[in-house]
Amino acid sequence: MARILDISFCLLFCIVILPENTTSYRSSSRPNVRSDFPKDFKFGAATSAYQTEGGWDADGKGPSMWDVALHNNPSLVLDRSNGDVSGDSYHVFDKDLKIIKELGLDFYRFSISWPRLLPNGDISSLNQAGVKYYNMVIDKLLANNIEPLVTMLHFDIPDEIQKLGGATNPIFVDYFASYANLLYKLFGDRVKNWVTINEPRLFCVYSYGNGILVPNLNTSGVGDYLCGDHMLKAHAKAYKIYQDHYFQQFRGRVGIVLEAVGTYCRKGGSLSLNDRAMEYYLGWMAHPLLSNKGDYPEVMRKEIDENSKLEGRAWSRLPKLDQHWIDLMKGTCDFLGLNYYSSQYGVPLNRTDQFKPPSFEQDVGLQLFADPSWPAANSWLTSFPKGLRDILNWIKSQYGDIDIIITENGWADGGQLKDTERIEYLTKHLQEVLNAIHIDKCNVKGYTYWSLLDSFEWVSGFSERFGLYSVDIGSPTKERTPKESAIVYKNIIRNRKI
Repeated sequence: MARILDISFCLLFCIVILPENTTSYRSSSRPNVRSDFPKDFKFGAATSAYQTEGGWDADGKGPSMWDVALHNNPSLVLDRSNGDVSGDSYHVFDKDLKIIKELGLDFYRFSISWPRLLPNGDISSLNQAGVKYYNMVIDKLLANNIEPLVTMLHFDIPDEIQKLGGATNPIFVDYFASYANLLYKLFGDRVKNWVTINEPRLFCVYSYGNGILVPNLNTSGVGDYLCGDHMLKAHAKAYKIYQDHYFQQFRGRVGIVLEAVGTYCRKGGSLSLNDRAMEYYLGWMAHPLLSNKGDYPEVMRKEIDENSKLEGRAWSRLPKLDQHWIDLMKGTCDFLGLNYYSSQYGVPLNRTDQFKPPSFEQDVGLQLFADPSWPAANSWLTSFPKGLRDILNWIKSQYGDIDIIITENGWADGGQLKDTERIEYLTKHLQEVLNAIHIDKCNVKGYTYWSLLDSFEWVSGFSERFGLYSVDIGSPTKERTPKESAIVYKNIIRNRKI
C-alpha cells in the first residue's frame, strides 16, 4: 500500500460511496450479532518485497525503479530513507517465520521482487540466487502449515523496463505475461494462490498521473489511463496463461488486489453521484474483470470521451478496448483481493475551466475531506470501520458472490509497543467483516493485516509504522518485538472470535 503525505492527494484513498439516504448496496443497520468466524475463514498478515526484503543489490539482484529513483533523489521520501535494508528479510527470513508462527497465521502474503528474479526484467536474465531465495521462503512456510499468498508485482517494476516507459508502454503487457509464466513454472507446484498486481488504479494515478510515487512522471490524465489499460491487459494475459497451461496440473487460483475508493456524500448527495464516483474509484479496474458486460464503466467512457473532445484532442484519453480484450478480461479473477484503510466525505467540484491540464481527479470531479469526528492516524488515514462493510456490500451488489480476501487493512503510528489505537482499529474492522459475513451474507474468505512488521512506507519512509511487530531498523540484527496488537491478533486467530 502506498502511504501518501500531501493532504491534496491523500484524500483519494480507500473510501466508500454512499449518500445519507438509502441505497441498494448500503449494509444493514442491524447491530453486531456474532463475534465468531466461520470455520473456513483464514487469517494472515502481509508485506511487500521492496518494503521489507532489503538486500537491494545482493546476489545478482537488479535495480527496481524505486532503487534508482531514491538513490538519485533521497528527498522524494519524507525522512530521506529507502528500502535498501529495511527489515532485511532477504538475510533474516527465519526471524519473519518465527513471528508468523507465533501469530498462528493461516497464510502469509508477500510479494516477489521482479528484479531479484529477473535483473533486467526479461527471462534472459534469470537469477538463480533469486530462485533459491523464494524457494526457501515458500518451502519453509509450507513446512509450517502456512499458505503462501504470492503477489507478482507490488509497485517495484524493474528499472530496465521502466527505461522503456514502464507500464505506459504496451510492451509491458508481454514482459509481465512472460514473468508470470516463469513464476508458475518455478513455484506453481507449491503456490496455490496468486495475486497478479497490487492496487493498479492507485499505482497508475500516483506513479504516472500526478507523479507523487516513483517513477514520478507527471503525465496527468493521460499516462495514468495508459498504465491502467496495460495493467488490466497484463493481468488478463497472466490469468489466461495459468488457465491454459497450469491449472489442470496445479489447481491453483489467480486474482488481483484492488483498493477500495469512493466517498460518503453529505446531505443532498444523490444516488447517481455516488454510483458514478464508485465506478471511477473501484469500477475502473473491477468492471472489465468482474462484470458480465466487461469493458470500462459506461460513465467513465462517456465522460472522459466528452472531456477529451472539449479539450480539443483527436482521441479519448481513456483507451478503447476492442472486443478481443473485452472478452479476454471478463472473468479473469478466481478471487478478489480488497485493500481498505479509511473513508472520506465528498462534494462535487466546481469545474469551470475545461482546458486546464487534465487529471483523473478532475474527471472524477469530487473534493474529498475527512470527518473530524473520526479517529485519525495522519492526514489520510482515519478510522471508519463500517466503510469496509459497505464496500463489501457494493461489490456483492455489482459483481455477485465472488470470493473476497481482505488483503490489506491497517493503522499507522509512531511504532510504540503499547498501540491501543491499532488494537481498536483492528478489532472494530474485524467486527464489521463479521457483520458483512453473518448479516449481509458477503462472501469474505479471509483477512490480512498490513503489515506483519514495521517497514519502509513509500514516500513516508519509516516515519509511519504499521507493523504488528516493531523492527529495530538501526540494529544490525533487525530484532522483531511484538506490540500489544500482535498479542490481541494472536488471540483472535487462536480463539476464532473477537
